[in-house]
Amino acid sequence: MASEPVYVVDGARTPFLKGRSAPGPFAASDLAVQAGRALLIRQPFAAADLDEVILGCASPSADEVNIGRVVALRLGCGHQVPAWTVMRNCASGMQAIDSAMANIRNGVSQLVLAGGVDALSHAPLLYNEVMVRWFGQMMQAKSIGQKVGMFTRLRPVQLLSPVVGLLKGLTDPVVGLLMGQTAENLAWRFAITRQQMDEFSVRSHQRAVAARQAGRFGEIVPLVDGKGRVYLEDDGVRPDSSMVGLAKLKPFFDRRYGRVTPGNSSQITDGAAWLILASEAAVEKWRLQPLGRITDSQWAGLDPAQMGLGPVHAATPILQRQQLALDDVDLWEINEAFAAQVLGCLAAWQSDAYCREQLGLAGALGSLASERLNGDGGAIAIGHPVGASGARIVLHLLYALRAAGARRGIAAICIGGGQGGAMLVESMAAGVA
Repeated sequence: MASEPVYVVDGARTPFLKGRSAPGPFAASDLAVQAGRALLIRQPFAAADLDEVILGCASPSADEVNIGRVVALRLGCGHQVPAWTVMRNCASGMQAIDSAMANIRNGVSQLVLAGGVDALSHAPLLYNEVMVRWFGQMMQAKSIGQKVGMFTRLRPVQLLSPVVGLLKGLTDPVVGLLMGQTAENLAWRFAITRQQMDEFSVRSHQRAVAARQAGRFGEIVPLVDGKGRVYLEDDGVRPDSSMVGLAKLKPFFDRRYGRVTPGNSSQITDGAAWLILASEAAVEKWRLQPLGRITDSQWAGLDPAQMGLGPVHAATPILQRQQLALDDVDLWEINEAFAAQVLGCLAAWQSDAYCREQLGLAGALGSLASERLNGDGGAIAIGHPVGASGARIVLHLLYALRAAGARRGIAAICIGGGQGGAMLVESMAAGVA
């Protein structure tokens, strides 16, 4: 890795708001702007002092195509600060951080606002292709008779059946599988039971509740909607989550034989997360007090039908480079797209066959202690706004390391399309030089 250190100075995120069958109260840019304002107002520098703004977003609205630039201008960065948008599906927010790191290490930038956002509740309903063709022919019709003729060919049931944009976005076009179906693949491959998935999910909610009560979500800043309503917390966390309750839910992706349910999957969510990254020169210039620094990162590819194992393929090379065992890392954040997916990652690391055949190792890497992984809950409880989650897990990992007085952590995420991303971070509060 390059010798130039990259520091995380500060960060903030919105509460993650669960989608509830209708567009939520905030557009994606609204979420990013409110989190960004709260973060920037407490800095010793102005928004216009940033060298660039990089925002990850997997599903921007049609009127927010380069949402990074839209948000930067609304934050008061001014016309001179360049801003851009990145998209790597679930790791879009992590990609924004990685892009900022590269520019800092190359000397292009010194101070960067990087993060991710998505408002998945605003994902559009689309006309199907037959209806689009009907509209096209209707526009070409010249006479009244031709237009009337077109209406006689209108079949509402066939033509007006909407295409759910979110489902299209969560379906891999190469292998033709929904993300939840890839999780079913891992459950089958590693013999992960429904009970194991549900137990993992209950634990995610319990840990999130305990973290909230202990004040360990200090990175959250409030949201205020147009009616003055204030949103203070992630609203998908269930204090009453239980095995009995989860057992009542039916499999969603494989209704006959499946084990993956809405209860042991991440939630459809709206939210934003930001980090401020800085070079050593910027830290000295502005007399900043960093949370920590990012010391290594890795991207990996694998079979899209097994995409949930992406964290294994991305984190393992970091461990090898740094000569670390799984439990040499104080804390881990692995994004909980599905319980089966995280459990599959743990099973893969414990499998001699998988580590030899897929990772090129001599044998199994070993087991990861439960207390080191997602200690404050994960996306099953908190939610998974696709573009923001990669940034959230890096940010929270730094907060969790500081709270625990620990030094080193890895954040890792699976990515639709068959990829994985991981970052190794070190806390500045634990005596890291």
